[in-house]
Amino acid sequence: MQQHPHTGGRRTGRFAALAAAVAAVVGLTTLGGPGAHAADNPYERGPAPTESSIEALRGPYAVSETSVSSLSVTGFGGGTIYYPTSTADGTFGAIAVSPGFTAYQSSIAWLGPRLASQGFVVFTIDTNTTLDQPASRGDQLLAALDYLTQRSAVRGRIDSSRLGVMGHSMGGGGTLEAAKDRPSLQAAIPLTPWNLDKTWPEVRTPTLLFGADGDTVAPVATHAEPLYTGLPSSLDRAYLELNGATHFTPNSSNTTIAKYSISWLKRFIDNDTRYEQFLCPLPRPSLTIEESRGNCPHTS
Repeated sequence: MQQHPHTGGRRTGRFAALAAAVAAVVGLTTLGGPGAHAADNPYERGPAPTESSIEALRGPYAVSETSVSSLSVTGFGGGTIYYPTSTADGTFGAIAVSPGFTAYQSSIAWLGPRLASQGFVVFTIDTNTTLDQPASRGDQLLAALDYLTQRSAVRGRIDSSRLGVMGHSMGGGGTLEAAKDRPSLQAAIPLTPWNLDKTWPEVRTPTLLFGADGDTVAPVATHAEPLYTGLPSSLDRAYLELNGATHFTPNSSNTTIAKYSISWLKRFIDNDTRYEQFLCPLPRPSLTIEESRGNCPHTS
């Protein structure tokens, strides 16, 4: 009989532990909003993603922007920084984005608020001249990241260990150049890229390439596809060929580009495996995707 109080106490303890666990779960679910991120990954930002959240024109974060004059920087042509307005969630990963040959930052400006609202600092840049070649654009992307993390007004909002690069056309070729030169980059996304160099054994940065089936400026057979196969086979890499698209499709708001870019940046810059579901298994051919290639599951 002496055991009953002891058993009852153990049972009471279990109920108390269960109640505490339920309270903790309820507490987590009521957090909502961007601030609710898991303690086991300090880089997670924002609520759990859904298909609709990564396709949305805007994510959970309100966005501010600031212009950077070319006269105040060296190594690139200035640009616009888009960043989450709130500092409640701490620091964010950052991405520099380069336009293509003869183009200005306005051609890739839609990516600024689209990505920043998902929890990134995004720097859409102008190049020193509109005729700069891919190697130069790669150097300029890195100069822009250095400015962003060391001198910009938002440097305190950025985790300088979590950086990535994107670019269109020759800017996409420059994205590969930047990744080759700085292996510490966490993600690279070339958009309908152009580069005469097709071999990239040095790249260690997880890379997502977008091609376009109707591209006549940088046809996928001579640019995006060999650029993809030129990356190390052991690398976390993916190739998505847009269906019914042209070389200039990345110059305007595009849900397919946005949803997979967000997922790639989240997965590799934020180490956020909640986004792996949108990348692996690979997307199937559809009205918007001609074909996809890649290695799944990802290992980085």
